[in-house]
Amino acid sequence: MTLLPDPASLVNEDRADGSIYNNALLYDMEMDRIFKRNWIWVAHRSDLPDPGSFITTFVGQHPVIVSRDRKGEVHVLLNRCRHRGATVCEHKSGKAASFVCPYHGWAYGQDGALRAVPQPKGYGDSLDKSKLPLVSLRVEDYNGMIFATFNADIMPLDEWLGPAKIWIDLFMKQGAGWPIKTMGEHKFTFPGNWKIQLENTTDAYHFPIVHKSFLDSVDNQTQNIFDFVEGDGFVEDLGNGHSVMVMIPELVDLEENLDAPIPERFQKLAEALSKDYPPEKVRQIVRAVGGSGFNLNLYPNVACSMAFFRVLRPLAVDETEIRHIAIGMDGGPEIANEVRLRLHEHFQGPLGFGTPDDSEAWDRVQRGALAGYNIDILLNRGLEHEAKRESGLLFSDVTAETGMRAAYRQWLTDMTCETAIEEAAQ
Repeated sequence: MTLLPDPASLVNEDRADGSIYNNALLYDMEMDRIFKRNWIWVAHRSDLPDPGSFITTFVGQHPVIVSRDRKGEVHVLLNRCRHRGATVCEHKSGKAASFVCPYHGWAYGQDGALRAVPQPKGYGDSLDKSKLPLVSLRVEDYNGMIFATFNADIMPLDEWLGPAKIWIDLFMKQGAGWPIKTMGEHKFTFPGNWKIQLENTTDAYHFPIVHKSFLDSVDNQTQNIFDFVEGDGFVEDLGNGHSVMVMIPELVDLEENLDAPIPERFQKLAEALSKDYPPEKVRQIVRAVGGSGFNLNLYPNVACSMAFFRVLRPLAVDETEIRHIAIGMDGGPEIANEVRLRLHEHFQGPLGFGTPDDSEAWDRVQRGALAGYNIDILLNRGLEHEAKRESGLLFSDVTAETGMRAAYRQWLTDMTCETAIEEAAQ
């Protein structure tokens, strides 16, 4: 009989055993103890603009429908008919008055309530529709970010996010005074463990090496902006596995420094905007178009990464789905949103300079971690000069692995939680 690994023996403060990437039993534990018991990001408010709007997605490995009912309330429902288990919605997004199972025609409302059953007389008096709604998950949101969880006892989302809320608010300033909206996505899979990608979003150390082709593709002014490894940036542990990596400090608050010169690459955009907007608004829009100067990692599955949402979904111990979701200004000038999309394509797109190079590195980590036994993955960069702010939050320089240590600290808490262990044993 194969025994479950002891998570406490695999992760330390400054290192982790390489098997965390390739142990299938450990992966199964993660799906129960992390992806069923934490807040998982499922959608942005703009994905559900109207009553009846819905999208389909996943909470861990569980297919769900995220819907807005007629009263405007958001629901996250397991995409599984209560009769025989068939999915009741196969569309990626849309509007629907109800969700009807294609197998036997059971129909559910936008809130998941069972509304109708064909030929109900066949059940006699045994069918109580009020007791057979689609299973509903707990749902909360913050500043347009919608999260769901199976865990009815988890702390409120507001508490779970903690100091990360400040950074979410800063990230949303990319709307330049308008709300943020999603503008499509690039989705792909890579043959590696989900934690490899989680680490990457808080890893500035790799940027000048892995992304040299990107740096070679931009003008000198842009190269200087992205030359942040020796700069004044930092990585900060925000608690509960969250972290922020500030690469370009002058672009943290996009509503500041509006008098700064407009970068050369945005001059044509500024000229076009000046036909419809006053100079101060033009500067605000242009500054927002370039994106924020930081990556915010929200454990375990989403990052607000400079100018887009990066969402991970574990598919198997050695396979992960990644979604790069472009964002723009909801109600803002279309020309500005078009420039944002072109910038997104340049780095994150399937033919861009960033995503293919990152994916190659992740693939190599997964394959390399299979070599040998009892060889550690090092997580100690920046540890010797890590310090505490007055708030008690740990921080270090921009190339430090402080964010990775934050994530693995929460990983260890989740994986060794007595409640989770008891439930897994039942």
